[in-house]
Amino acid sequence: MLDALLDAGFPVRAVVRDAVSSKAARLADRGVELAVGDIVSGVGLSEAFTGSAGVFALTTPFESGVGAEIGQGRALIEAATSASIPYLVFSSVASADRQTGVPHFDSKFEVEQMLAATEIPHTIVGPAYFFDNLLGGADALAAGVMPIAMPADKPLQQLSRRDLGRLVATLFAAPEVHVGQRIDLASDQPTPAEMARIIGEVLGTTVTAESYDPERIESEDMRAMFTFLGGRGYEVDIPTLHRRFPDVGWQSFATWAAEALRR
Repeated sequence: MLDALLDAGFPVRAVVRDAVSSKAARLADRGVELAVGDIVSGVGLSEAFTGSAGVFALTTPFESGVGAEIGQGRALIEAATSASIPYLVFSSVASADRQTGVPHFDSKFEVEQMLAATEIPHTIVGPAYFFDNLLGGADALAAGVMPIAMPADKPLQQLSRRDLGRLVATLFAAPEVHVGQRIDLASDQPTPAEMARIIGEVLGTTVTAESYDPERIESEDMRAMFTFLGGRGYEVDIPTLHRRFPDVGWQSFATWAAEALRR
Protein backbone atom coordinates (compact mmCIF):
# COMPACT_ATOMS: atom_id res chain seq x y z
CA MET A 1 0.00 0.00 0.00
CA LEU A 2 2.67 2.50 1.03
CA ASP A 3 4.79 1.79 -2.05
CA ALA A 4 1.83 2.35 -4.36
CA LEU A 5 0.80 5.63 -2.74
CA LEU A 6 4.35 7.01 -2.72
CA ASP A 7 4.94 5.85 -6.30
CA ALA A 8 1.77 7.71 -7.30
CA GLY A 9 3.15 10.90 -5.77
CA PHE A 10 0.83 11.13 -2.77
CA PRO A 11 2.17 12.58 0.50
CA VAL A 12 1.35 9.96 3.16
CA ARG A 13 0.51 10.27 6.83
CA ALA A 14 0.54 6.98 8.75
CA VAL A 15 -1.46 6.44 11.91
CA VAL A 16 0.66 4.47 14.38
CA ARG A 17 0.18 3.43 17.98
CA ASP A 18 3.81 4.01 18.90
CA ALA A 19 5.71 6.80 17.17
CA VAL A 20 9.08 5.62 18.52
CA SER A 21 8.85 1.99 17.41
CA SER A 22 11.21 0.53 14.81
CA LYS A 23 8.34 0.24 12.33
CA ALA A 24 7.48 3.90 12.80
CA ALA A 25 11.12 4.83 12.30
CA ARG A 26 11.21 2.95 9.00
CA LEU A 27 8.12 4.85 7.84
CA ALA A 28 9.65 8.18 8.83
CA ASP A 29 12.83 7.30 6.94
CA ARG A 30 10.73 7.04 3.80
CA GLY A 31 9.30 10.52 4.27
CA VAL A 32 6.00 9.43 5.82
CA GLU A 33 4.43 11.79 8.33
CA LEU A 34 3.52 10.05 11.59
CA ALA A 35 0.39 10.58 13.67
CA VAL A 36 -0.38 8.69 16.86
CA GLY A 37 -3.83 7.13 17.10
CA ASP A 38 -5.57 3.96 18.20
CA ILE A 39 -8.42 2.45 16.20
CA VAL A 40 -9.40 0.26 19.15
CA SER A 41 -10.10 3.12 21.56
CA GLY A 42 -10.48 5.84 18.94
CA VAL A 43 -8.02 8.05 20.84
CA GLY A 44 -6.13 10.35 18.49
CA LEU A 45 -7.89 9.24 15.30
CA SER A 46 -9.80 12.44 14.64
CA GLU A 47 -6.65 14.50 15.08
CA ALA A 48 -4.73 12.11 12.83
CA PHE A 49 -7.37 12.36 10.09
CA THR A 50 -7.77 16.14 10.22
CA GLY A 51 -6.48 17.89 7.12
CA SER A 52 -6.12 14.73 5.05
CA ALA A 53 -7.39 14.53 1.47
CA GLY A 54 -8.46 10.93 2.02
CA VAL A 55 -8.15 8.02 4.40
CA PHE A 56 -7.51 4.34 3.76
CA ALA A 57 -8.61 2.24 6.71
CA LEU A 58 -9.26 -1.32 7.75
CA THR A 59 -10.48 -3.09 10.86
CA THR A 60 -9.45 -6.48 12.21
CA PRO A 61 -11.10 -9.22 14.29
CA PHE A 62 -7.86 -11.13 14.76
CA GLU A 63 -6.72 -9.42 17.94
CA SER A 64 -9.90 -9.42 20.03
CA GLY A 65 -12.72 -10.93 17.94
CA VAL A 66 -15.51 -9.80 15.65
CA GLY A 67 -17.24 -7.72 18.32
CA ALA A 68 -14.08 -5.71 18.74
CA GLU A 69 -13.86 -5.25 14.97
CA ILE A 70 -17.30 -3.66 14.93
CA GLY A 71 -16.15 -1.37 17.74
CA GLN A 72 -13.12 -0.39 15.64
CA GLY A 73 -15.45 0.45 12.77
CA ARG A 74 -17.53 2.64 15.05
CA ALA A 75 -14.41 4.47 16.25
CA LEU A 76 -13.23 4.91 12.67
CA ILE A 77 -16.56 6.37 11.55
CA GLU A 78 -16.78 8.72 14.53
CA ALA A 79 -13.26 10.02 13.85
CA ALA A 80 -13.88 10.41 10.12
CA THR A 81 -17.07 12.34 10.82
CA SER A 82 -15.40 14.56 13.41
CA ALA A 83 -12.49 15.31 11.07
CA SER A 84 -14.83 15.92 8.11
CA ILE A 85 -12.63 13.86 5.82
CA PRO A 86 -13.53 14.29 2.15
CA TYR A 87 -13.03 10.65 1.14
CA LEU A 88 -12.61 7.26 2.83
CA VAL A 89 -11.56 3.96 1.30
CA PHE A 90 -12.56 1.13 3.62
CA SER A 91 -10.96 -2.29 3.15
CA SER A 92 -13.53 -5.03 3.82
CA VAL A 93 -13.40 -8.49 2.22
CA ALA A 94 -14.72 -9.97 -1.02
CA SER A 95 -18.25 -11.39 -0.72
CA ALA A 96 -18.81 -9.82 2.72
CA ASP A 97 -22.12 -8.48 1.38
CA ARG A 98 -23.38 -11.94 0.35
CA GLN A 99 -24.41 -13.56 3.64
CA THR A 100 -21.57 -16.06 3.75
CA GLY A 101 -21.90 -16.85 7.46
CA VAL A 102 -18.14 -16.37 7.91
CA PRO A 103 -17.84 -14.41 11.19
CA HIS A 104 -15.19 -11.90 10.09
CA PHE A 105 -16.92 -11.38 6.75
CA ASP A 106 -20.14 -10.56 8.62
CA SER A 107 -18.43 -8.16 11.04
CA LYS A 108 -16.79 -6.29 8.18
CA PHE A 109 -20.14 -6.02 6.42
CA GLU A 110 -21.66 -4.60 9.59
CA VAL A 111 -19.01 -1.87 9.49
CA GLU A 112 -19.88 -1.31 5.82
CA GLN A 113 -23.53 -0.85 6.76
CA MET A 114 -22.65 1.62 9.51
CA LEU A 115 -20.56 3.56 7.03
CA ALA A 116 -23.36 3.55 4.45
CA ALA A 117 -25.65 5.18 7.01
CA THR A 118 -23.34 8.22 7.22
CA GLU A 119 -22.68 11.09 4.83
CA ILE A 120 -18.97 10.24 4.53
CA PRO A 121 -17.99 9.98 0.84
CA HIS A 122 -16.51 6.51 0.61
CA THR A 123 -15.63 3.47 -1.48
CA ILE A 124 -15.54 -0.13 -0.23
CA VAL A 125 -12.82 -2.44 -1.52
CA GLY A 126 -13.20 -6.16 -0.93
CA PRO A 127 -9.92 -8.09 -1.18
CA ALA A 128 -10.08 -11.83 -1.83
CA TYR A 129 -7.61 -14.28 -0.23
CA PHE A 130 -4.09 -12.80 -0.31
CA PHE A 131 -1.23 -14.52 -2.12
CA ASP A 132 0.92 -13.73 0.91
CA ASN A 133 -1.10 -16.08 3.12
CA LEU A 134 0.94 -18.84 1.53
CA LEU A 135 4.12 -17.56 3.18
CA GLY A 136 2.87 -18.65 6.60
CA GLY A 137 3.51 -22.25 5.54
CA ALA A 138 7.08 -21.76 4.31
CA ASP A 139 8.43 -24.73 6.29
CA ALA A 140 5.84 -27.07 4.80
CA LEU A 141 6.58 -25.79 1.29
CA ALA A 142 10.28 -26.45 1.83
CA ALA A 143 9.31 -30.02 2.72
CA GLY A 144 7.33 -30.37 -0.52
CA VAL A 145 3.82 -30.02 0.92
CA MET A 146 1.22 -27.26 0.61
CA PRO A 147 -1.53 -28.10 3.13
CA ILE A 148 -4.83 -26.33 2.52
CA ALA A 149 -8.33 -26.90 3.89
CA MET A 150 -10.14 -27.04 0.56
CA PRO A 151 -10.24 -29.24 -2.55
CA ALA A 152 -7.06 -29.18 -4.63
CA ASP A 153 -9.03 -28.73 -7.86
CA LYS A 154 -11.19 -25.81 -6.68
CA PRO A 155 -10.14 -22.38 -8.07
CA LEU A 156 -9.25 -19.95 -5.30
CA GLN A 157 -9.57 -16.27 -6.15
CA GLN A 158 -6.61 -14.41 -4.66
CA LEU A 159 -5.12 -10.93 -4.53
CA SER A 160 -1.64 -9.46 -4.66
CA ARG A 161 -1.03 -6.86 -1.95
CA ARG A 162 0.79 -4.84 -4.59
CA ASP A 163 -2.36 -4.80 -6.69
CA LEU A 164 -4.47 -3.69 -3.73
CA GLY A 165 -2.15 -0.74 -3.19
CA ARG A 166 -2.20 0.25 -6.84
CA LEU A 167 -5.99 0.00 -6.97
CA VAL A 168 -6.39 2.20 -3.90
CA ALA A 169 -3.98 4.75 -5.36
CA THR A 170 -6.18 4.79 -8.47
CA LEU A 171 -9.23 5.50 -6.31
CA PHE A 172 -7.51 8.37 -4.52
CA ALA A 173 -6.52 9.88 -7.87
CA ALA A 174 -10.21 10.30 -8.83
CA PRO A 175 -12.41 9.80 -5.75
CA GLU A 176 -15.43 11.49 -7.30
CA VAL A 177 -15.62 8.69 -9.88
CA HIS A 178 -15.76 5.91 -7.29
CA VAL A 179 -17.79 7.32 -4.36
CA GLY A 180 -20.57 4.97 -3.30
CA GLN A 181 -19.10 1.91 -5.02
CA ARG A 182 -18.21 -1.50 -3.63
CA ILE A 183 -15.38 -3.17 -5.58
CA ASP A 184 -14.36 -6.79 -4.94
CA LEU A 185 -10.76 -7.52 -5.88
CA ALA A 186 -8.80 -10.53 -7.14
CA SER A 187 -5.63 -10.80 -9.20
CA ASP A 188 -5.80 -14.48 -10.23
CA GLN A 189 -7.68 -17.72 -9.47
CA PRO A 190 -5.38 -20.76 -9.54
CA THR A 191 -6.43 -24.03 -7.95
CA PRO A 192 -4.33 -25.29 -5.01
CA ALA A 193 -2.94 -27.98 -7.31
CA GLU A 194 -1.82 -25.30 -9.78
CA MET A 195 -0.36 -23.24 -6.94
CA ALA A 196 1.68 -26.21 -5.73
CA ARG A 197 2.99 -26.89 -9.23
CA ILE A 198 4.03 -23.25 -9.69
CA ILE A 199 5.70 -23.14 -6.27
CA GLY A 200 7.60 -26.31 -7.08
CA GLU A 201 8.85 -24.79 -10.33
CA VAL A 202 10.02 -21.65 -8.50
CA LEU A 203 11.75 -23.63 -5.73
CA GLY A 204 13.17 -26.23 -8.09
CA THR A 205 11.48 -29.11 -6.35
CA THR A 206 8.18 -31.00 -6.24
CA VAL A 207 5.39 -29.54 -4.11
CA THR A 208 2.06 -31.30 -3.63
CA ALA A 209 -1.21 -29.70 -2.56
CA GLU A 210 -2.45 -31.65 0.46
CA SER A 211 -6.17 -31.05 1.04
CA TYR A 212 -7.70 -31.59 4.44
CA ASP A 213 -11.15 -31.19 5.98
CA PRO A 214 -11.78 -27.68 7.36
CA GLU A 215 -13.52 -29.33 10.31
CA ARG A 216 -10.00 -29.98 11.63
CA ILE A 217 -9.46 -26.23 12.07
CA GLU A 218 -9.81 -25.14 15.67
CA SER A 219 -10.86 -21.56 14.95
CA GLU A 220 -14.58 -21.28 14.22
CA ASP A 221 -13.92 -18.27 12.01
CA MET A 222 -11.22 -19.94 9.89
CA ARG A 223 -13.22 -23.16 9.74
CA ALA A 224 -16.19 -21.25 8.33
CA MET A 225 -13.99 -19.35 5.88
CA PHE A 226 -12.35 -22.43 4.38
CA THR A 227 -15.70 -24.20 4.20
CA PHE A 228 -16.92 -21.20 2.20
CA LEU A 229 -13.81 -21.12 0.00
CA GLY A 230 -14.08 -24.83 -0.76
CA GLY A 231 -17.74 -24.49 -1.66
CA ARG A 232 -19.37 -21.35 -3.02
CA GLY A 233 -16.17 -19.30 -2.91
CA TYR A 234 -15.61 -15.67 -3.86
CA GLU A 235 -17.44 -14.37 -6.91
CA VAL A 236 -15.15 -11.65 -8.26
CA ASP A 237 -15.71 -10.93 -11.97
CA ILE A 238 -11.97 -10.92 -12.66
CA PRO A 239 -12.04 -10.17 -16.42
CA THR A 240 -14.34 -7.17 -15.94
CA LEU A 241 -12.32 -5.90 -12.97
CA HIS A 242 -9.05 -6.10 -14.87
CA ARG A 243 -10.50 -4.35 -17.92
CA ARG A 244 -11.86 -1.60 -15.71
CA PHE A 245 -8.52 -0.96 -13.98
CA PRO A 246 -5.85 -1.94 -16.52
CA ASP A 247 -3.18 0.34 -15.05
CA VAL A 248 -2.96 -1.86 -11.93
CA GLY A 249 -1.03 -4.37 -14.05
CA TRP A 250 -2.59 -7.29 -12.22
CA GLN A 251 -0.10 -9.92 -11.02
CA SER A 252 -0.63 -13.57 -11.81
CA PHE A 253 0.07 -16.07 -9.05
CA ALA A 254 3.07 -17.29 -11.03
CA THR A 255 4.57 -13.79 -11.27
CA TRP A 256 4.01 -13.15 -7.58
CA ALA A 257 5.53 -16.50 -6.59
CA ALA A 258 8.61 -15.94 -8.72
CA GLU A 259 9.26 -12.68 -6.86
CA ALA A 260 8.16 -13.61 -3.35
CA LEU A 261 9.68 -17.09 -3.03
CA ARG A 262 13.08 -16.27 -4.47
CA ARG A 263 13.90 -13.49 -1.99
